[in-house]
Amino acid sequence: MQKDIKNKIELLAPAGNMEKFMTALHFGADAVYLSGKQFGLRAFADNFDNEQIKFCCEYAHKLNKKVYVTVNIFAKNDDFVYLKDYLVFLEQTGVDAAIMSDAGVIAYAKSVAPKLSIHLSTQANILNKYAVEFWNRQGVERIILARESSYSDIAEIIKAVPKCEIEMFVHGAMCISYSGRCLMSNYLTGRDSNRGECVQACRWSWTITEAEHTENPFTVKQDERGTYIFNSKDLNLIEYIKPLLECGVKSFKIEGRMKSMHYVATVINAYRRAIDKYYLNPEDFFVDEKLKNELTKTVHREFTSGFVFDDNCVKQNYVTSKAQTNGEFLAVVKEWHEGVATVEMRNRFKEGDTVEILSNNDSFNKQFIIKNLRDEFNNPIGDAKVVQQILKMDCAFPLSRYDILRSC
Repeated sequence: MQKDIKNKIELLAPAGNMEKFMTALHFGADAVYLSGKQFGLRAFADNFDNEQIKFCCEYAHKLNKKVYVTVNIFAKNDDFVYLKDYLVFLEQTGVDAAIMSDAGVIAYAKSVAPKLSIHLSTQANILNKYAVEFWNRQGVERIILARESSYSDIAEIIKAVPKCEIEMFVHGAMCISYSGRCLMSNYLTGRDSNRGECVQACRWSWTITEAEHTENPFTVKQDERGTYIFNSKDLNLIEYIKPLLECGVKSFKIEGRMKSMHYVATVINAYRRAIDKYYLNPEDFFVDEKLKNELTKTVHREFTSGFVFDDNCVKQNYVTSKAQTNGEFLAVVKEWHEGVATVEMRNRFKEGDTVEILSNNDSFNKQFIIKNLRDEFNNPIGDAKVVQQILKMDCAFPLSRYDILRSC
């Protein structure tokens, strides 16, 4: 029996630039979170200037979708010199919410942009119902829970404070430091993770030595609460969306503003299809192997359910800090017309290669052999090796702009 979708859960996608914004909406995101050029915790993403933020809001709202903007740095006094104009701009532009972590920034926003909705960032490390209730009383409409939250705690929070929306991360990279509050990057390189400049020192290959005996490295051990630095596995909760949906979570958030267009497309597509499948038949819902396998086709580390369902599982990648993938992003579709696909090359491929389609329509996972490969002026091309070259090829399967071709 189909479930009432009046209060259908929100699928929230990352967008590090305009291309990823368009890709996220194309593949079924209900909302997108992004950052302006200031005040966000992803300083090395392309991010969005004010005109782009305005465009994104107008574009998304026409599709009945939402845009959230991160203003989640831990602010210093000097930041407030420029913050007022930015907050007023976000309010006037119609941003659906600003994501904040700093109590001073939240209080200041309430005074200078009172109509701007506020969501509390995961950086605030909220883990209990009393903190949720407190922030809700301060006018915060949604709490993005800390990744250290367990399923039982999430359910208890929602039951205790039903008027406050709860958002949680369900997929993507996890920080090995508690709620992302890390000093390693700043200490080692001068780049402050709490100001959006994390160098990801935890992903480096480490050897630990005794201070006075550097010739004798030793193994870092973990206690019953885990190891607090080094390389974390990636979060993946697609198998658990049914209990999370049914306990009342409002929004499923995907990590990845620094990730590729291919990552955004693959992950949003998989979760969109899984969520829609649940609402069609919740009683018999399960996530099939096809969708589980999709999430291995983009760059990732070994997966974990994190703290949500198994606090005793191993969450660290001890073998390697390097990411892996079972597929390669070859090209993005620009246009399809009468059996001819026009694409923009991203990684090398050749005439005669078999490729797979990533699409939001029924062409999803279809495969075809590249034939009649040519440039945009119809000159034959046997080997596509010029990055971002516009190419044409025969393709019998219907494609849409922002669909992706990848290796099989």
